[in-house]
Formats: sequence, structure tokens, C-alpha cells
Amino acid sequence: MSGYIHELKELIKKVEATRPSRLESARKNEHFPALSMEDRMKWLSSYHPDFKDEGRRKVKVGPNKGDVLPEEVVDVFESRSRLDLKEVNLDNVDFETDVLVIGGGGAGTAAALMAESEGKSVIISTKLRHGDANTIMAEGGIQGATQEGDSPHYHYLDVMGGGHFTNSPDLVAALVNDAPLIIDWLEELGMMFNKYADGRLMVRHGGGTCRKRMHSSGDMTGAEIMRVIRDEAKNRKGINVMEFSPAVELILDREGRCAGAVLYNLETREYYVVKAKAVVLATGGFGRLHIQGFATTNHYGATADGLVIAYRAGVKTCFLEATQYHPTGVVYPEQNVGLLITEKVRGLGAQLVNSEGNQFCFPLEPRDVESACIIRECLDIGKGIMTPTGRIGVWLDSPMIDLLHGEGTVKKELPAKYIQFKRYGIDISKEPMLVYPTLHYQNGGLEINEFAETSVPGLFSAGEVSGGIHGKNRLMGNSLLDVLVFGRRAGCRASEYVSGKKSAGSALTLDHVKRFHKELERAGLKDAPTAPILLPDYTPDEVKSRRWEK
Repeated sequence: MSGYIHELKELIKKVEATRPSRLESARKNEHFPALSMEDRMKWLSSYHPDFKDEGRRKVKVGPNKGDVLPEEVVDVFESRSRLDLKEVNLDNVDFETDVLVIGGGGAGTAAALMAESEGKSVIISTKLRHGDANTIMAEGGIQGATQEGDSPHYHYLDVMGGGHFTNSPDLVAALVNDAPLIIDWLEELGMMFNKYADGRLMVRHGGGTCRKRMHSSGDMTGAEIMRVIRDEAKNRKGINVMEFSPAVELILDREGRCAGAVLYNLETREYYVVKAKAVVLATGGFGRLHIQGFATTNHYGATADGLVIAYRAGVKTCFLEATQYHPTGVVYPEQNVGLLITEKVRGLGAQLVNSEGNQFCFPLEPRDVESACIIRECLDIGKGIMTPTGRIGVWLDSPMIDLLHGEGTVKKELPAKYIQFKRYGIDISKEPMLVYPTLHYQNGGLEINEFAETSVPGLFSAGEVSGGIHGKNRLMGNSLLDVLVFGRRAGCRASEYVSGKKSAGSALTLDHVKRFHKELERAGLKDAPTAPILLPDYTPDEVKSRRWEK
């Protein structure tokens, strides 16, 4: 319960000194001006990590051979299987199902629900517990054009603009057109959205949106979504969940169709062969690879497993060179480092201010632009705030929220954040937060079409493991929407695929993995690392190298 140290409290006085004038401007709707498109690109090219040459190299093997990607991604792509292929007996099938869903977050659970509703048997294999995923950690909200004056048309333009018009138009159209249906579906399942006293849905702005369409449940929207869809899955007799059982390889048949996966039980250390008529990959992102050394908001299992096993099976990826750094990740106290501070905080009126207490950017720029502005202020302008451990950041002036909307608003609208800081002696309704960009989202991923189909027959992909929907930058509230839209579409399409199969499939094989190993050898990568890595290793190098003596 220590709170801010004396030196930081002294700097907070500068924030408090400028707050009255900033508050007056906010009440008059005199906001800090947004950057022009020219300046946006200037700041991005100068300060955003995606535009750095260092920390990247060409991929030497696989369907994306020659692409320049972050080294951390290339490391897991240029890897060998965890399996001893000579020891794996695919004739010994441990489990069989119509649809195997790999991943138990929002996308995987939504896919399972839709496939089961079509009468298909479903197995969900998940690395940790059912629901332990980035979905449950998402805070701010989910977009959907449900209000008068809004429409999927405006939502479409916002998504395309936020992605710098690099997005796949078909995927964006699917996203925005399904969005109102998703909101209705969640309400039918019992989700508790924030509402006005008369029962109308409460919506707010997010960065880069031209209309208020952000639906939320406090600052725990993802947890509430996961609650209702996980409960629904538990009540479905046709869905079986295998926890602590990540997939380590996909299985194909002789015709090249996806026919299951090899799972690894983290508790018993056994391998299981699961035969399936269709497979849905919903394994999430790569935050725990810590691209360019950034802290991350991601859950413990976000280690790019789905990318790795699909890449070996021949599925191309897109936009993996574009990583989203959320502009407001905690840098103090140390126990909260990397923790996401939802964009909703800025949507409620909190402002980003520098060491002099001055606001330096429009608070609701698209996330990549906002991140670039913060990095510029800290590293170029020199007006960042240093923490005792050497981290740097800027102030997020959260006390503005209660001053604008009335006392108690922070506690009501941001209960999780209030508690997470209060346990360390910081009251964010009275003191600002110290923040800096944190690795948040995998913009790119496996190439899919609008029906969540990959290039491998019988293999579908949904959620953060997929790419193309958000282009090179994602707007707030579209990730929770993405996982549900394409999770549902993947489940429906997988069910159709299963129903339309004319045969049970030929012999199961891992020949694609053997071919990949040979490609590694031809590329001179005989000492390639092993992947998927499954869980991150945070053991310090000095501990790894230590030799204990009796």
C-alpha cells in the first residue's frame, strides 16, 4: 500500500496545476486537435516500432519464405516439431469427433456453440483452463452499429480507415454486418451490458470511430462475454472440453485435408491423437513472444502456437509485420507493468499529459498513432517520466473523469482498474496513472476468407490467430467483435463441411511436418529451435547458466 514515491508525487503537482484549464476546455468541447493524415504518417514512420528496420529478418522456409517479419516470429516459424515423428502412431486414435476446436477463448467457444447447434459433436482442446485467453482480459468494449444515426456502413469506413485501408474488404464487411447480430446474441445469452435507466444500451466513442458504438460491461467486457458463452458451452451435451491440452501439430490425410491434431497434456505429459472431420484453429496471438522486448497485456499462453502448426501445414500468413502496441500500458507500480488501461478511460475524458503537466495529443487517435505520439514525447521531446526501475512513461490523467461526470464515475465505470491500483495505494480517481505503449495485439495472422476458411480443406481459423480483418492496425472494440463474428462463422462453416464430406477420409499423416523438417535442413537450419513453445520461459539467463555445487 505504498502508492507513488515522493519524486513522482512532486511531478503529479504539475499535472494538478494544469488540470483546471484542461477541464474548462473539455467542458467547452475544445479538445486537443487531432493530427492531420500527413502528420499521422510522419509520427508513425518516425516513432512506431513497426517502422524500425532492426529486430526483423527474412523468413527462410515455409509459405511466407522471403517475407521480413519480427525476429521473434521468424524464430518460431523456423522451428522443428516437438514430436519425435518416428514414435507417433497415428493409427492409435485416442479421441474422435466431428469438429475439433483448438483454443478455448471467445473465438473457439463461439465456434463450438455454432457447430454443436447444428448437431455436430465437438471437442474443445485448450492450453490452460476453459476461458483462460485474451478474450477474458479484454476490457473496454465491443463495437456494433446498434444505435440511430449509425450503420454498418459507418462502421466499415472506420475499420478500413483504422487499418490504413490495407484490410481485406470482404472480411471487414463480414465483421461489421454481423456486429448488431452479435450484440443481440450476447443479450439473449444473458450478457449484462451497461444500460441507461430506461433500458437502452449505453454506447461510447473509441479511438478512430465516427459514431458512438462501443458497448461495454464496466471495464470487464471480455470477462462478461466469456462468462456467458462458457456457461452456454458447459450446458451443451455435445461439447467436451479438454483442458491443459494444447495442440502441437495438425494432422492431415493423404488428400491434404485437415483431419485432426496431436495434443499434449501439460499435466500428464502424454500425447493424444484426436481424429476430426474438421478443425477450427482459435489459439489467439503472440504477445508472450515479447516483440522487440515490449511488455505485454496478453495472457500467459499467447505464444503463437496456432500460427506455427498451421504454417507447417502450408497456410500463408499476412500482416504479421504489423504489431499493435496499445498506447496505455501500466509502467508503475512494477507489479502492474504491461497491464492494459482500456481506451474507455480516454473515452470518458482522461487526457495524456507529459512531465510538465501539458496535454500533447488528441486522446482518441487510432492506437498506432497514439502510441507513436507517446513514444515521441518520451524519447524525442524528452518530457517523459522515469520510474524508479528505469521505465519511462507519461501521465494518464484519470481524475478528469470524476470531475467531468461526477464523483464516483471512476469506481462505477472502471471497477477493475480502480481495485488493481488501489491495492498498491494509488487512487486513480484522485491520482493519474503512469503509462507507456505495451504489446497488445497480433494484427496479422493466418489468411482466411469471409467464411473463416484457410487454404487447407477442413481447416478453419478464427480470432486473433487470423489476419486481414484489421489490416495494419485494429480499432478498439473490434477484437471482441472479431472473435465472435469469425468464431461463429468458423463453427457454421465447419459444420457444413462435415455434413458435405463424402468419405471419412484416408489414412492420417504427419508427412507435411517431415517435409518441413527437410526444408529446414536445405535452408541450413539444422539447429532450429523447437516450437510451439507452449509457455513462455522467464527464467533469467544468469539462473539458467548457474551451476550449483554441493
